[in-house]
Amino acid sequence: MKPISLKRFGRIVARVMDTLPPEFAPFLENLVVDVEEEPDPDMLRRSGYSEEDIAAGVDLLGLFAPLGSEPMLPPEDEEELPVEFSHDFQDQPHRLIIYKRSHEREFPKRRQFLIEVRKTVVHELAHHFGFNEKDLERFDDHPDPFGEDPDHLAK
Repeated sequence: MKPISLKRFGRIVARVMDTLPPEFAPFLENLVVDVEEEPDPDMLRRSGYSEEDIAAGVDLLGLFAPLGSEPMLPPEDEEELPVEFSHDFQDQPHRLIIYKRSHEREFPKRRQFLIEVRKTVVHELAHHFGFNEKDLERFDDHPDPFGEDPDHLAK
């Protein structure tokens, strides 16, 4: 799959949001979903990646960040959210960032790319609802948890 524009990637992410069940709508009012080319090294450091990880070319697919806080991913082996996220999630505005180039590098085949973009949006959205990394392992490990044709996302 050849690289796509950030604008087109944004449309794919927007379509993912449009496909969410209508019951989610009341819980998305305090949510901003952004797309970016890729995280910069400072963002990777704040997200808990080491200099060695960054030098090796670690890819971050998406990030959940309550607005006004320093974005940080919980360590994979922890079951609880880090101290930075100890405030009330429902009152705090939240931001999801989905990274285009990371998806393009990790998933060069179109179908898997579309599936993984949706998985990333749903994964980061789950953090908005209070799920932690441990809660999401089964979902993340499933190659296609949606079992549908993802082509409708790319139109």
